[in-house]
Amino acid sequence: MATYAPQGVCSKEIRFEVNDGKVKNVKFIGGCPGNLAAIATLIEGMTVEEVIKKLKGNLCRNQTSCADQLAIALEKYQNNWK
Repeated sequence: MATYAPQGVCSKEIRFEVNDGKVKNVKFIGGCPGNLAAIATLIEGMTVEEVIKKLKGNLCRNQTSCADQLAIALEKYQNNWK
């Protein structure tokens, strides 16, 4: 299980797994539970690239969002957390 500390959003942690290039078991700690559970369900089994393409740049109050932060986390994961 990978963990990421998002910046500038209500959620305090994002947990996820990547198996065979597919995103699994996404959990947001904190934030808007209904919306974040829906996002996690909708992206379950999608490739990392698909999730990044769909979620990156999604903004909340003209800033980043939990969805955008997940995309950023997945990009960092792809780049070995650099």
